[in-house]
Amino acid sequence: MTYDFDFFVIGGGSAGVRCARIAAGHGARVGIAEERFWGGTCVNVGCVPKKIMVNAAEYGAWAEDAAAFGWNLTNHGHDWAKLAAARDAEVARLSGIYDKLLKGAGCNTFDARATFLDAHTLQVGEQRVTAERIVIATGGTAQRLDIPGAELGFISDDLFTLPALPRRVAVLGSGYIALEFACILRGLGAEVDLIYRAPLPLRGFDDDIRAALAEALTAQGIRLNPDVTPTRITTVDGELLLGLSTNFVREVDAVFFCTGRLPNTRGLGLDAAGVRCAANGAVVVDEDHATSQPHIFALGDVIDRVNLTPMATATGHALADTLFGNRPRKASYENVPSAVFTSPPVGTVGLTEAEAAKRGPVDIYLTRFTPMRHTISRREGRKTVMKLVVCQRTQRVLGAHMLGEDAAEMMQGIGIAVAMGATKQDFDRTIGIHPTAAEEFVTLRTRVREAGAGVRAAAE
Repeated sequence: MTYDFDFFVIGGGSAGVRCARIAAGHGARVGIAEERFWGGTCVNVGCVPKKIMVNAAEYGAWAEDAAAFGWNLTNHGHDWAKLAAARDAEVARLSGIYDKLLKGAGCNTFDARATFLDAHTLQVGEQRVTAERIVIATGGTAQRLDIPGAELGFISDDLFTLPALPRRVAVLGSGYIALEFACILRGLGAEVDLIYRAPLPLRGFDDDIRAALAEALTAQGIRLNPDVTPTRITTVDGELLLGLSTNFVREVDAVFFCTGRLPNTRGLGLDAAGVRCAANGAVVVDEDHATSQPHIFALGDVIDRVNLTPMATATGHALADTLFGNRPRKASYENVPSAVFTSPPVGTVGLTEAEAAKRGPVDIYLTRFTPMRHTISRREGRKTVMKLVVCQRTQRVLGAHMLGEDAAEMMQGIGIAVAMGATKQDFDRTIGIHPTAAEEFVTLRTRVREAGAGVRAAAE
């Protein structure tokens, strides 16, 4: 059978765009469809505009701290409209670049929704096209909780279209999006309540980092409400009333649902294509990212594995090389560095202490200190925490975790070492850069504790 395309990609986000571009570069006839905006969530309503707003929020604290260093600054307040205009201009620029890159690589782009009619046929806007191979890269979508009045609240996308800063905000959730939003809004001047059902925020991260982050959030004036769930949202005289499981009510100007994202598979016609999904809508794939139909693949957040932009682009590139570049390869899901752009930020790579301890005995190295900047500024809640998780048997560093300024920048380099299998001795013999916070990672000499199955058995 002759197909219209060798390869068709559904979704113009990080995974889809990289996969399409590389496949076209290898000579494939490629089509790609995007119904909303090129660049996907990350460029338009995620990583990029969020990081710009994180930067904006930091300047307020820096301006306050400047006095301790001899600067006499006057803060006249924040101009939300000016920030929004600058942010939106940069987002538009980057989104436009994605479209140009695709066309420059020889891809046929469609500003339209694509849905399956059968395993090789797609309805793309008003057109019907066929493809020998197809990739599903439609990302994820933000969700509201199923509570009365949920429609009165915002999802994470809505932060980037607000005309003004809400004065009183409730952020629901304790994952990275919730925490980043809470810090942004607080840093720009809002009163913020963070409401979540767990004892500590940031489930899935190392417990020492989680506890330290809770302290830091409190120190900057974010009110933490752990072990609490929202029950309803109502409106009275133009004010939002958020009901809580504690029988208390919060009067707020805005409620943000940051309680998770679901794979964006609804309405794609996957049943017609014979593509199997998990209960939460995630497309089920094998280790080669093939679905239940071997010529249909899925990448990125839609498979709900490691939902990070660099992971999506890496897997998209590897798949294109495998299918069309005569270079079969995979992108590893192990030891993926990541960051949470809270204030202060979190950086992490590898296993948490709890994860590593399940595999065997581990040594824990931990330090907590005030960075030099804040020994002068005296700002509360700016402790830096660094941690290494080390296998007792091999001395390999299994995990590195940090809360503190520049954590994300440091963790990129640490990630190389962990991915290469560096040992604690490799860290120890590396000369530190002084004076920096980063040097603490190579001067952690004293083990603070050991953990793991062997240790528990000995204790018993």
